[in-house]
Amino acid sequence: MREERLAIGAPPRVLEAVLWLPDGQPRGGAVVCHPHPEYGGDMQVGVVVAVARALVERGVAALRFNFGGVGRSGGRYDGGRAEQGDTAAAVEAMAARLGPDGPLALVGYSFGAWVAALAAPGLPRVGRVVAVAPPLAFFDWRTLDRLGLPMGVVVGDRDQLCPADRLEALRDLVVVTTLEGADHLLAGYEARAAEAVCAHLGVA
Repeated sequence: MREERLAIGAPPRVLEAVLWLPDGQPRGGAVVCHPHPEYGGDMQVGVVVAVARALVERGVAALRFNFGGVGRSGGRYDGGRAEQGDTAAAVEAMAARLGPDGPLALVGYSFGAWVAALAAPGLPRVGRVVAVAPPLAFFDWRTLDRLGLPMGVVVGDRDQLCPADRLEALRDLVVVTTLEGADHLLAGYEARAAEAVCAHLGVA
């Protein structure tokens, strides 16, 4: 694995990012979005790192980044609006690195899942979205019916922020992998969540 540290985006939201590349030619790329910035979310969260590591081990380039106002990234938290632009900047950086042919995916954990689902329709290079522990009890998820992309969901059956009834209401729009015994934090389930993400992306 090779690591590149990047500065992506543009002032005032220049974002710090880490790109992991497989030793050979990447078979595609994925951008991984982190949890809520106001609750300790950043690109170093265990689930985010585990997903990126699992992807690169399977030959997929993985880019993690900090939303504006997190770590060394410029700007500030914006309730998901500017964070969609941050995600677009990350996808643009990945696309530039891969060239015109590599397939791209968006993966988000918790708040990052919501931002990824909001941003994806405006990003033509993105062909698939995977939402890890989507907080369906919060935010407005009605835009999912306009996503127009295959979407996978990885969620614990004890996730207190993803009520079963709200997830069931989305069954016609998403494909769900359930991790028995896991809650929203996925503590101890990082590797299993990462494997499920890879399966949704067809690189298991």
